Amino acid sequence: MERLTQRLNQARQALTSLQELTGLERPTLVERDAAIQRFEYTVEALWKTAQLTLSRRYGVELASPKPVVRACAQNGLLDEVDARAAMAMIDDRNLTAHTYNAPLAASIHGRLASHAELLERWLTALEKGPE
Repeated sequence: MERLTQRLNQARQALTSLQELTGLERPTLVERDAAIQRFEYTVEALWKTAQLTLSRRYGVELASPKPVVRACAQNGLLDEVDARAAMAMIDDRNLTAHTYNAPLAASIHGRLASHAELLERWLTALEKGPE
């Protein structure tokens, strides 16, 4: 369980760093780009933490983000609405990680606050563990 505790802590730190930049009212381009970078590594930390949680606590072995999201929903770690939102969030993360497009960056930045709220709910469920 020590590795899972370490992953949970790393995910919490990543999310905290993202949350620092999601509340800015009028971010500069540098702050916007930094927030998007923090979003990318926070999503990465969260899905990998969920992957390890599913393996250790539920015996479910999966290798990529979207199946992990589905399994989290099946195991009560995400509700149906959050699971759908998490799928869209993974799509946003994939778009930002593979190309830079200023209008796309602005659009995704506009969704970061809601993504951060979803990541908070997901991480809290992972930290709580099985009922």
